[in-house]
Amino acid sequence: MFELEGKVALITGGASGIGLATVKELLLNGLKAISVVDFNESAGQKVVEDVNKEYGANTAIFVKVDVGNAAEFRGAFEATIKKFNNLDIVINNAGILNEIDWEKMIKTNVNGTVNGCLLALEFLQRHRSTNEGVIVNIASISGLETYGHTPIYNATKHAVVGLSRSLGLHGHYDRTAVKILTVCPGCTQTQLLMGSMEGRLTQKQLELGAEVMKGYELQPIKHVAKEIIPIIRSGRSGSVWVVEYEAAYQVEMPHYSERRLAP
Repeated sequence: MFELEGKVALITGGASGIGLATVKELLLNGLKAISVVDFNESAGQKVVEDVNKEYGANTAIFVKVDVGNAAEFRGAFEATIKKFNNLDIVINNAGILNEIDWEKMIKTNVNGTVNGCLLALEFLQRHRSTNEGVIVNIASISGLETYGHTPIYNATKHAVVGLSRSLGLHGHYDRTAVKILTVCPGCTQTQLLMGSMEGRLTQKQLELGAEVMKGYELQPIKHVAKEIIPIIRSGRSGSVWVVEYEAAYQVEMPHYSERRLAP
């Protein structure tokens, strides 16, 4: 069991949505301090101001970062260690949905998560306060499913799932003592889905998406954040979890040979 009490965390995309809700849940569950990493400086500074007012002056810092920029992202880790002396949990939550500017989306969703994992493995091995560190990568049910209106977004989330499962294998854990967990939220009340899709999807994708979304109910952001807490505490390295309307549940990926179609 991984305990949150007294630990220090870093979370990307922490200024809004699931990231912000997770900041609050972590602190409610005993986290000592947190670095809020985001590209939105005004929102990030407001989050830190509110956290420090409620939990104490040295509870949170904000670092403005483009997670797709590895050197810039490293600065967030260094700032965290300088301020809090240690780091135990890294949550790679930053992500966007933009099928039109797909290169930016890949840079944020894929490169950003790769950067976050590699930096976390480096820093958590040297600076964690106990004998185990934790990385949580926020993917999506889009990383487990296919949706025709968001093919490149789906590809980025499949990449996050594959990266997390591979780095989470026991060989890596035995070497690093850092467990890597994947969380796949279902459709959630975030700006990613609730904001206007104009300029982010083509007209045809907008039409296809309107039909697809008729079959989904958006879950509250707070529900996702609440379910992340027990996953951090008890999830085994390499595990993949779905959070969709109810308690989180783990999904197992069968070996490809088990999926072979009957002749």
